[in-house]
Amino acid sequence: EVQLVESGGGLVQPGGSLRLSCAASGFTFSSFYMSWVRQAPGKGLEWVSVIDTGGGTTRYANSVKGRFTISRDNARNTLYLQMNSLKPEDTAVYYCAKWSFGTTDYWGQGTQVTVSS
Repeated sequence: EVQLVESGGGLVQPGGSLRLSCAASGFTFSSFYMSWVRQAPGKGLEWVSVIDTGGGTTRYANSVKGRFTISRDNARNTLYLQMNSLKPEDTAVYYCAKWSFGTTDYWGQGTQVTVSS
C-alpha cells in the first residue's frame, strides 16, 4: 500500500523558515518523480515544485522560486521542501504527491503551514 506522510508544518513568522518532510512507503521511491502541491484557504490547488528520480533536476512555481528548495533522500525514502523567506501568502496545506505516467496518482494527507505575525 502506497503511503505518503507529510510532517514539519506549523506556525512561523514572516521571513522565517520551515522544512517539510514526506515519508514514503509501499513503492520504489527512487523510481518516481515527486512533487509538492499546496492549497491556500478558499483557493484551488497550486503546484509548487517537482523533482526527478535522482534529485538532479528540479522545477519550481514562480511564486516560490528562489525561496523554496525541493530535495530527496532515496536511501531514506523521504522527500523534503526547505522553505525560506516565508510570506503570509505561503499559508496553505502542503501535500506531497507521487508521479506516474505524467500525472500524480497518490497524495499524502497534508501538513498545515501558517505564516503570520
